This record gives sequence, structure tokens and C-alpha cells, in this order.
Amino acid sequence: MDRVGLIQMTSGANPEANLVYIEQQVAALSEQGATWVITPENAIVLGSRSDYHHYAEPLENGEIQAQLSEMAKRYQVWLIVGSFPIQRASGVTTTLLVYNNDGALMAHYDKLHMFDVDVADSHQRYRESETFMPGGEIVSIETPFAHLGLTICYDVRFPQLYGELAKRGANVIVVPAAFTAVTGQAHWQPLLTARAIETQSWVVAVNQTGIHQGGRQTWGHSMVISPWGDVFASLGDAPSNLLVELDLQAVTEIRATMPVMTHNRFDSRIKI
Repeated sequence: MDRVGLIQMTSGANPEANLVYIEQQVAALSEQGATWVITPENAIVLGSRSDYHHYAEPLENGEIQAQLSEMAKRYQVWLIVGSFPIQRASGVTTTLLVYNNDGALMAHYDKLHMFDVDVADSHQRYRESETFMPGGEIVSIETPFAHLGLTICYDVRFPQLYGELAKRGANVIVVPAAFTAVTGQAHWQPLLTARAIETQSWVVAVNQTGIHQGGRQTWGHSMVISPWGDVFASLGDAPSNLLVELDLQAVTEIRATMPVMTHNRFDSRIKI
């Protein structure tokens, strides 16, 4: 079994303060035996468009990414940064970063689906596409502890992505998020549960929580869902951490006894 550490936090627009909190939690989780640690979406910067663009760095080139790499190496954990603004030739992506325990960047995933939605909260209007450009690739990665499928927040509403990750062999799918309080209360757990049941995978979902700069409010309730669809472990709405042991044999057994992926008649190779 591998141990994953979840960091639930209330990020702001100041990377320094966020990094201090993340390092405290990584240190504590490493001490408890975590193999890998994951932060929420926008863990390093959660602010306005100008904040994201100001702190954006080219991939594998920048002071903040160097600190994250060093953190993974110092505490000997694989560190998954839920998302960080990455400067591209024609814009900025919101990008998940995977560092191994030597501090090497092993994978990155640019968020595919932009949260362009109106929500009945104090923020009201969310338009990620005005800040970020969407990614164009589905990404999974084999690690020493699991085959990880990489997703971010709003992606969870698109089951086709999760199905493709499972087809590629992912047995743990991560969902770092900054789910709003309004949508989180209504949809967070049902969506995560559905994605776990459909893919017969562990789903590790770590969320932002509390009230952020500008009055934005996030839901918290980070949780781990089993491949059978049970809430295996969860947090409330306060900044905190959670250490969970994942039994990957459960994925193998469930997929063997109920092989839904081989039963799928909507696979593109099959004509109906």
C-alpha cells in the first residue's frame, strides 16, 4: 500500500505565504510516512488574472518551481502541485506539476476544460478562459506507487476524460480543485463518486477551502473515493491535511470481477 498526503488550504495571491504553508504540511506528512503529497488547484497563486500572469514562469525555469523541486527532494516525497501558472509562447496555462523525490519534474498536465460559468455566489462570474489558455493533451504517468491519471477541478464534469485515463491504465486519478462553495455543496461528492465508480479507480480529490482574496469562497471537503465508490476518507471545511493508504489490489479485483471497460460497446472500435 502507498500513502498519499492531501493538503487542504486557503491559498491567496502571495506565493511566499502559500509556499510556507505547503512546506509545513509536506514536512508533517513526510514524517508520517507519505510516499506522495498533493496540493489543491491554484495552491501557489489564487488571485486575479494579473496575479497569475505576474507570477507565471516558463516550464522548468523559475524561482518558484525551483523551490517546489527542492521541497520534494528535501522531504523525499513525490510532490504533485495541483496547478501553477506556466508561461507559454502565446499565453499562460494552469498546469499540474509532478516532481519525484529527487526533485525532477516527471510530468505536467495543462488543464483541458476552462471554468467559464456563472455561479450564484459573491464572485458570480468565473471566466478562466480570460486568464488561461486550455491544454491539448490527456496525461497519465506511471510512478513507483501507482499509475496516475492527471485532471484538474472542472475536468471532473467530463467523464470521457476519465474513461480515457482508465483505458490508458490509470488506477488512481487525482482531482486537485478550487471548487466553489455553491457548486461544491451540490456536486463535489456526487461527481467524484461517479468518476470513481465509472473508472473503477481510486479518486484522490484535494480542494481549496474558505474565503479567498476578492470574496471567492471554496468548498473544502477534500476526499478519497474508493474504486467501489465509497468515501474512504475525508476532511471538513478547515485548512488541514489527510494521510491515506491506498490499496491498489482493490482496483485489480474490482476490474476483474466487473470488467466494464471490456463490456463498453461505445468504444470507437466497435460499430453499433
